[in-house]
Amino acid sequence: MKIKLVLIALLITFGANAQNLSAYKIFDKSGNEVDYTTMINDLSDAEFVFFGELHNNPISHWLELNVTKSLYEIKKENLVLGAEMFESDNQVIFDEYQQGIILEKNFEEEMRLWPNYETDYKPIVNFAIENNVHFVATNIPRRYANVVFKQDFAGLDNISHEAEKFIAPLPIKWDPEVACYKEMIEGMQGMGGHGNETIAKAQAIKDATMAHFILKNWDKGNLFLHFNGSYHSDNHEGICWYIYQEKPKAKIMTITTVLQSDVSVLEEDYKNTADYIICVPEDMTTTY
Repeated sequence: MKIKLVLIALLITFGANAQNLSAYKIFDKSGNEVDYTTMINDLSDAEFVFFGELHNNPISHWLELNVTKSLYEIKKENLVLGAEMFESDNQVIFDEYQQGIILEKNFEEEMRLWPNYETDYKPIVNFAIENNVHFVATNIPRRYANVVFKQDFAGLDNISHEAEKFIAPLPIKWDPEVACYKEMIEGMQGMGGHGNETIAKAQAIKDATMAHFILKNWDKGNLFLHFNGSYHSDNHEGICWYIYQEKPKAKIMTITTVLQSDVSVLEEDYKNTADYIICVPEDMTTTY
């Protein structure tokens, strides 16, 4: 009888713990837990929303799709999408695919897609096509970011006028005191990089180019929803910083994704990193 009672107690405990498992929680910048609907209603009033993902995190990607669907229900034809994962010189391919001019096979062969496109980004692309939502390839072609990494901004002086169409207007604004870039520079110093700024400048040319194509494809009344690694928009820096240079009063809202062993309370270090923080268990399975 005692054994049965112990087993029953264990089953009850196990069931309670299983019921308390949470795949994620949403917090505002102050660390207050909020629900999904509250976040969506707030985001819908913005001009620009940056969803900062962890590239291999399934919760990031699932929520990106659902945030897209939810904002589309509110904004309809005034929603525009864009992503770090697609490079600006491939916009014509993207447009041709959206318009049904080329086949999916040609699109996927020629777009230089990320390895996790099939599982993580294709559902959003398909939603955009099905609902006629314009999707912008915002990122700089990686070959030009590599030019900056190898030769500093001066290396861009040698590219053609045709190539300049795919990057932010030259000269690129640069402030090494912006925290996200300063952190990269100091990190290089810590690893014996002797303060090499070019890795931070390569990051900046990406941010500047994404900001450029976001603004180029945004009109008053639109909401531009952009997907990028969280480092590109955390603390309203990176892409956000470049948008503020051109549009100081831009209404920007940000989302970031973080991992914690316990998602019930947001850790102090993550407060204020974004307007909304998606907190995911650190043992969550990854997409690659």
